[in-house]
Amino acid sequence: MKKISKVLWLLCFSCLLTTQVHGATYSISVNQFVEHPALDAVLKGMQDYLSDNNVDVEFKVHNAQANMPTANQIAQQMIGEKADLLVAIATPSSQACAQALKKAPADLKRPLLFTAVTDPVAAGLVDNLENPGGMITGVSDLLPVKKHLEMVLEFKPGINKLGVLYNAGEANSKAIVASINELSGEMGFAVVEATAAKTADVYQAAKSLVGHVDAVFIPTDNTIISALESVLKIGVQNQMPIFAADVNSVERGAVAAMGFDYYKHGYQTGAMAATILKGASPANIPVEFQKELQLQINTVYSEKMGVTPPQSLLDKATKIYN
Repeated sequence: MKKISKVLWLLCFSCLLTTQVHGATYSISVNQFVEHPALDAVLKGMQDYLSDNNVDVEFKVHNAQANMPTANQIAQQMIGEKADLLVAIATPSSQACAQALKKAPADLKRPLLFTAVTDPVAAGLVDNLENPGGMITGVSDLLPVKKHLEMVLEFKPGINKLGVLYNAGEANSKAIVASINELSGEMGFAVVEATAAKTADVYQAAKSLVGHVDAVFIPTDNTIISALESVLKIGVQNQMPIFAADVNSVERGAVAAMGFDYYKHGYQTGAMAATILKGASPANIPVEFQKELQLQINTVYSEKMGVTPPQSLLDKATKIYN
C-alpha cells in the first residue's frame, strides 16, 4: 500500500509540475479594432515575442470589425474578464478601453497597453509620453510625415495636388492629415481631402478624388486600409497612383510606402507586455516609438497606375514587389 501511495504521490506531483510548466501563467485580453494585415501583424508580433521569451500567456482576442460601438462593448467585456493585462490595437480600440478602465471598479482595474496608436496624447490616452503616470502606456506608430511626403514627391515629381483619403473620426488620421496640411505649403503642393466614415463609403470617397489630384496618400487609417482594394481599383482605372503609410499595403497594391514593419512593432509591444506582466507599473514606462523605417515599392501596380519608380528609390528600397 505504501508503494502504491508513493507512486500515486509521484504521479500527482508530476502532473502539477506539468501544469505549472505548460499552463498559462498570465492572461491577456485584446481589443483589435479591425482585421487587416498591419494590425494582424501587430498581434502576431506581440504573441511571438512572448512565446519566444517563454512568457506563458493565454490570449482572449476580440475584434471590433471597424465598428466603434462594438469596440466599446468589447472594452466593457474585457474589464469583466479580469485578465492580467489589457491590450488595445489601434487608436479607436485604445480609446474604448481607456474609457472602460476609467469607469471600472477599483478591484477590476488592470494595466492597459496600447499599440499602433499614432498620437497617444491627442487620443487622450496619456498626458505625458515620458511619464504616463497612470495605468496606461504603449507603443506609438507616429510617422515621420515629412519623410513620407519627400518620398512621394521623389517618386512622382510635379505633384500639385495631393489627395488624402481618411476617416475623420479616427484621431490618429486627423493628426497625420494636420501634419500634411502644415507641410504642404513649404513642400509646394495643395491638399485635397476625402473622408469616409465607414468601409462602405471608401469607394465613393476615393472616386471623388479622380480628376482633382495627381496622386493619393493614405495614412495609417484603419477604415481606409480595411477597404484598400476598392481604392486600388479606382487608382488603376484612372491612372491615379496610390501611396500608403504602411508597408503592408504595398504588397496589396499601393505603389510605395515608407513605413514601419508592423510585425516588428508588435514584437516591441510584446517586450513591453512582458515587462508589465512581471510587475512593472505602466506609470513608470515611457511611451515607445518605432524608429526603423522601411521603403517598399510595388513596380507592378506602379505601371498599372501610370508611374515609373525612379532608380534612386529602387536603389534604397527594402523590398520590391515585381
